[in-house]
Amino acid sequence: MLTKKFFKTKDEAEVTFEFNRSDVTTAALVGDFNDWQAIEMKFNKKSKSFKTKLRLPKGGIFHFRYLLNNTEWENDYQADQYLANEFGTENSVVDTTV
Repeated sequence: MLTKKFFKTKDEAEVTFEFNRSDVTTAALVGDFNDWQAIEMKFNKKSKSFKTKLRLPKGGIFHFRYLLNNTEWENDYQADQYLANEFGTENSVVDTTV
């Protein structure tokens, strides 16, 4: 799940990435916004989900995926859209256009 917060005085958006599936023990966020380097997501006991927040430039289209249990790639179920990637699958997309 994605939630976005836009700032009036900054050219960036705070995006919260959240993933929840009962069989997942570790989750990492990877995307083109940081050259596909894994960002470990923290488990939130209250919501029983993995979460992380990033600030991304406004007006951008960013590809990302989740790496689950260090072995499985998964898309965000509520991404803004999905686009094909070079591996024959699709990436999730977050759009920071206001």
